[in-house]
Amino acid sequence: MNEGKIKLFTDLIVWREGHKLAVLIYQMTRKFPREEMYSLSDQMRRASVSVTSNIAEGFGRQGFKEKIQFYYIAHGSLTELENQLFIAKDVGYLKDADFEKIMTQANNVHALLVGFIKKSKTFL
Repeated sequence: MNEGKIKLFTDLIVWREGHKLAVLIYQMTRKFPREEMYSLSDQMRRASVSVTSNIAEGFGRQGFKEKIQFYYIAHGSLTELENQLFIAKDVGYLKDADFEKIMTQANNVHALLVGFIKKSKTFL
């Protein structure tokens, strides 16, 4: 980052934390059973990537109304991922410690994203 100025979407803390979450998802889903490769594993990966992709796309938009719409889509993808994490844990694909680690990161991203949306709305 350049002296606190946000020039790129990668300068956003919410994007950085979302990226950490996506990397965690990829690492954890590698351990899932092979038959889940194109099922729950794929859905979780897509949802996690959607979070950061929509933050990035919103950042690149000109109007704040349009930006916020993409941030809401990121929020929806994050909520979808949280649901999938519960399923993965409950069917035994995630150990409790791994689930807690990922959920902690997901909750962190959730809080940052809610704050980011709220702050972005002040520019409308």
